[in-house]
Amino acid sequence: MSVVKITKSNFEESVLNSDKTVLLDFYADWCGPCKMLSPIVEEIAAEHPEIVVGKVNVDEDGELAMKFGVMSIPALFAVKDGEVINKTVGYSPKEEILAMLN
Repeated sequence: MSVVKITKSNFEESVLNSDKTVLLDFYADWCGPCKMLSPIVEEIAAEHPEIVVGKVNVDEDGELAMKFGVMSIPALFAVKDGEVINKTVGYSPKEEILAMLN
C-alpha cells in the first residue's frame, strides 16, 4: 500500500474511522530529519498492507498538528480505533517504528 496524504478533509475517514492501525508521519518539506525518515515510512507502507501509513505536512495542515500537540518534527503517531496508542518524536529506526505499532 502507498502512503496516503492526510489532510483535514480526509482525516476522519482515513484515520479516525480506519479499521487498521494508522501510522501518521507529521513532517515538513524543509525538515532534514523528516527527509531522512521519509524512505523508512514509505518502506513500511510498501511492506505492511495491514497498516495505513499517512503523512501530514505541518505547513499545510497546521490544524491537525495542533490537534495532536506536535511541537517538533518529525513526529510519528500510531492510531488504533481512533485513539493514539503510541508516539515518537525525531528520527527513529525502522524496528522502533514497527514496534510502536503493536
